Amino acid sequence: MPAAALKPKPLPTQSTAKRPVLFDSPYEPVAKRPLPAGRPREWYVTHNRRLKAMRLAIALLDSGVYLPTQARNERIRRTARLIGVHPPSDTTCHMVRAFLRYNR
Repeated sequence: MPAAALKPKPLPTQSTAKRPVLFDSPYEPVAKRPLPAGRPREWYVTHNRRLKAMRLAIALLDSGVYLPTQARNERIRRTARLIGVHPPSDTTCHMVRAFLRYNR
């Protein structure tokens, strides 16, 4: 069997599809679900802090901040104001820099 026959057929694009192809918009928020019950309070605090830090890290990456040294607390808090998030604590700012560090 020729190698070309083993290749999967590419998905249709907007120009080759018979009908419009629906794309998932990355800017559309995911539907929120309730968090699992029965965990200790500290788990919920940490979980929400991680989510906030990820949102801030993504916003910083979108604005051109790629290095943790570029993301000082003031810049992270300014970004939080821009995207409509409550000002992060020092711990959350530290977590944002950790996400940027591991992004590289």
